[in-house]
Amino acid sequence: MVEIRPARTSDIKGIRSLIDHFALQRLLLSKETVTLYESVQEFTVALEGDEVVGCAALHILWEDLAEVRTVAVIDRLKGTGVGHRLLEAVIDRAKIIGVKRIFCLTFETQFFGRHGFEEIHGTPVEPDVYQQLLRSYDAGIAEFLDLESVKPNTLGNTRMLKKL
Repeated sequence: MVEIRPARTSDIKGIRSLIDHFALQRLLLSKETVTLYESVQEFTVALEGDEVVGCAALHILWEDLAEVRTVAVIDRLKGTGVGHRLLEAVIDRAKIIGVKRIFCLTFETQFFGRHGFEEIHGTPVEPDVYQQLLRSYDAGIAEFLDLESVKPNTLGNTRMLKKL
């Protein structure tokens, strides 16, 4: 039985292992371990016993906008519904905290499409918000360095959006 729950600091090693596996395949961006600990509250994990077998994160960007990040499931459980359960948990969390739109950068367009995500072009924020974020970046706010909506799309994947 696979359990879905919010991540704990003790899950970071398992999340790190998943990210490393998929980063080698250029399917996920690698992250520093310290960044994973700093953002542990963003993650939801799938556990089989004590083993982290999947993860997904919700990163808040603006009043009504968040990004779904780092959706990964170990190879042997692909196609079993674990990824869908993780994504639904993240979507439910977004609704609870008041997010109205969530987006992702993905190669798995069919997977996200089954959850109501649609392909978009450009940034998922309005031009004035985008400019505010750029000004924040120019001011050196470290959190902005992780903002996928402004960084170049280095993996060549698709940007998708879902309205809640």
